Amino acid sequence: MNSLFWWALLVALRFSVSLGQDGVPPPVPQGVRVEADFGSQVLSISWEKDPTSPMLYDVQVLRTELMEVVYNETIEMRADFPGKVYRVNWTSSVPLECTSHSVRLRSQHQQLTSEWSPLETVLGMDIPINSNAKMYPQDKVVPVGSNMTFCCIMKEGNTSGRFLYKSSHLPSVRLSRRSYACTVTNQRPSIPSGTNVLCVDEEQGLRAGSGAVVFVGFPPGDESLVCETRDLVSVECEWSTGRDTHLKGVSRQTYYTLNGRNCTDANKRAFGGKKVSRLQCQLSVTLEQGDRNWTLVAKNPLGTIQLTDTADLNHRVRPRAPLGVTGEVRSRNASLRWRWGTRGYATLPLECQVLVNSSEEGSRTFESSGRGLTQAVVQGLQPDLVYAARVRCRLRGALWKWGDWSSDYTLKTQEECADALDIWAWMDTNQTGYIKWKPLPKRQSHGQILGYQVTYGRPGQEDWQTLSLPPTNHSAGLQLGLDGDYIITVTARNSAGDSPPASITVPKFGAEKVHTPYKVYGSDGGFDLSWAADVNTTCGYVVEWHRTGKLDCNWEKEPDGNTSARIESESFEAGVQYSFSIYACTPGAPELLGRRVGYVKELAPAQHVSRLTVQQYGSDALLSWDEIPLEKRRGFICGYTIYISNGSHLVPIENISSPARNHTVKNLQPGSYKFTVKAYTSAGPDGGVTVSLRLDPSTDWLVGEILIALGAMSGFLILMTIICYKKRRWVKKTFYPEIPEPKLQEEWPTTPGMFVSRTLDVEPCPHNTVHIVENPERESGKLEPTVVLEDEVEGDDSSGDSSTDTDSSDPVVLRYYNQVVDDGSRGPPSTDSSASSSTSMASARTDVTYTGIQTSPCSSAAVAPLEAVQAGSYRPQMAPAPELQEPQLDTSEPADLPLLGGFGGYQPQSTWREDSPESHSLNCSLGSPTSVSSSQFLLPDPSAEDEAEHAPSTTWFHNLLSGKP
Repeated sequence: MNSLFWWALLVALRFSVSLGQDGVPPPVPQGVRVEADFGSQVLSISWEKDPTSPMLYDVQVLRTELMEVVYNETIEMRADFPGKVYRVNWTSSVPLECTSHSVRLRSQHQQLTSEWSPLETVLGMDIPINSNAKMYPQDKVVPVGSNMTFCCIMKEGNTSGRFLYKSSHLPSVRLSRRSYACTVTNQRPSIPSGTNVLCVDEEQGLRAGSGAVVFVGFPPGDESLVCETRDLVSVECEWSTGRDTHLKGVSRQTYYTLNGRNCTDANKRAFGGKKVSRLQCQLSVTLEQGDRNWTLVAKNPLGTIQLTDTADLNHRVRPRAPLGVTGEVRSRNASLRWRWGTRGYATLPLECQVLVNSSEEGSRTFESSGRGLTQAVVQGLQPDLVYAARVRCRLRGALWKWGDWSSDYTLKTQEECADALDIWAWMDTNQTGYIKWKPLPKRQSHGQILGYQVTYGRPGQEDWQTLSLPPTNHSAGLQLGLDGDYIITVTARNSAGDSPPASITVPKFGAEKVHTPYKVYGSDGGFDLSWAADVNTTCGYVVEWHRTGKLDCNWEKEPDGNTSARIESESFEAGVQYSFSIYACTPGAPELLGRRVGYVKELAPAQHVSRLTVQQYGSDALLSWDEIPLEKRRGFICGYTIYISNGSHLVPIENISSPARNHTVKNLQPGSYKFTVKAYTSAGPDGGVTVSLRLDPSTDWLVGEILIALGAMSGFLILMTIICYKKRRWVKKTFYPEIPEPKLQEEWPTTPGMFVSRTLDVEPCPHNTVHIVENPERESGKLEPTVVLEDEVEGDDSSGDSSTDTDSSDPVVLRYYNQVVDDGSRGPPSTDSSASSSTSMASARTDVTYTGIQTSPCSSAAVAPLEAVQAGSYRPQMAPAPELQEPQLDTSEPADLPLLGGFGGYQPQSTWREDSPESHSLNCSLGSPTSVSSSQFLLPDPSAEDEAEHAPSTTWFHNLLSGKP
């Protein structure tokens, strides 16, 4: 055989070499045939095998109308190919119906190729004889995520079209004169009816186009096959269908077979439009001992899956539901019976469950076992309750699945006497008491309550009273005496009889201790209370509560040993105050241990403070108000906040946390004020109430200020009066000096009605008589003469108050005293006649007497001593004389002295005033205030008067303080 192969190979090589050498092209392939599989879009190309033909062939597939090459491959054929025909398959990316396809081949040998074989054409549906519009492929099933090409053959005469896939436009390519194609990539699962693909004409729309439907889904995904028997004569296999294939319909749905036998029921359910999660397949079998394989095959157009389960059905028995459940019912238990619909169960070892359910107690399960079990007993039921019972069973020992539940069987237990009532009693007044009991719940009443009976009386007495009350009453008012404790007993009655009696001892009214209530605060809809343990308790504690101010109360009993309780009630309301009383249960009457008050949740007060008033006390304002009623507080009042209105804003000025309900706002200025008071709890303040006040200036202060001012003025006037009284001589001299009337030597004209100016009669001025007395004593120091005026009467000492009459003809005596003075205090030399009379400076005293006319001005050096001696005498007015350089001894007669210019510059008295200031020089006009040669009053020069005026105005206050007159 091997030798034959090598011989054939050498012959072929030799022949090919000879051909190559000869340059003759290889032969054209013969017997070319093309077969089309339109469903799979495959062209099968075949040609005859020629022993002399080469082993390389070029295969081309063209779209006939446009002669577009869509496939061009060189294929090498094996020399040992056993058949007589070569065959090649080509799968088209577009449906073969879309256009005509042509195939041709040629052979190759070395560098030479043969001619192409004649075209073999597979006609498409776009040939002219098919003028209607068509679209391919139709109703194709493809897996999710695949790519697919659609083609559209337009109606004859329409040469343009476009594609719509799920209402989305797709780009297209042209295949022929009437054919177009488009490609959809990564397709998503379609709906059960498939996805529509449309081809429409650009101008005429769908009327000139066509459409197709594509079904995109998954292959079967079934899993978890489990097989068992229910009736011991058949097998039931159940599995999960897995994910949805999205393929519906006869030609696309999944079909199932079990061990090669059709699963009719499962296939019918899969055909429906609804998704099912589990399917079953049942086959009739004969149970055999040992394991057995059960194989399920699921198939659809996209794939096939196979599931297998191995089991011994004798250990996989799941009983069906019991039938005809009945029972015998009593007050606390019931006996149930049932039957089986399958004969084989009578010999099976079974264990069964009885599920009993009631609305009051919930569900409970009772179990029993036995061979072919058909009955069970249920215990622990409550009287007069309705129950629903059902039964199921399973194979004992195999631990396989429980069977199906039976239908519900309804049963009602019989009635029993009710339990003892929970009662509580309290005194309202000294003779009125109340007894109250809680309605019994269903599980304690044990039947319908027909009524209640209340019996009460004093221990040891026989005159007890009884009250019968209807079932709707749960309290009663009792008239009790004042002579001690009472015992109250209450029983409930139903069709089974009376309940055990419940008793309580009511103490005498007012016998309880007084306890100050403590505040408690609610949380989460309840109150947490605690108390100190009591040694006298024998049966626990009782916590009583009610709305503060209301009589109706509730209570809760706590066992002995508990010293705290969580009190919750549906009747608790936010913003309502509740009062709690804690009692110790003793053999006698309950003993009060303490009281509490609180709110389950505090709210802001619902009402503002009442009767807000304001009163003015001077510059203070007293605010006072009444407390908020208890039902409107809605929480513990933590305090009050006082605001003052500042325009549109409220400014807090005080926060009062004490129980006081008044406050004084101090030191207010006059004006209008608005005060707002808000009470607040832990939840916030109330809306507030406002009161206005107009603060007027205080009349008391005004009167006080007036009185203080009057007192101060009175004190000042009194003080000034005292000072002025003590200084009256100085005051009189300063403010009211005495001005003596001039004494004239001649009579003044007094003729009335004469308004003409007249001059005084001038008489010759008599010479003055001057007596000079020399003092033999002489002091060694410097001396300054002092001039003293003496009256005619010797020894007159009242020169301080009386004025010398210088106008009289009596002589005036001047006394000069030599005094020792400093050079700095020596006055300027005098130029008057008195200076010339004092030429003898060695004499200690010189007496000079002037007689007749007024004397000449005195020396300025004698001013100060003369003022000290004769301050109160009248001084004629004279203007100061001009200062002389040095006194000269003048021996001329006094009559030769100048009277006007040389004696101080007298002026006519045109500005004479009564309050002429004093002069520091001696005014020598000691006689008449008129000049000897003028008929007018002579006054000093105004400039000299101003200088003399300055000294008194600056020294009078100093004299006042120094006490000088």
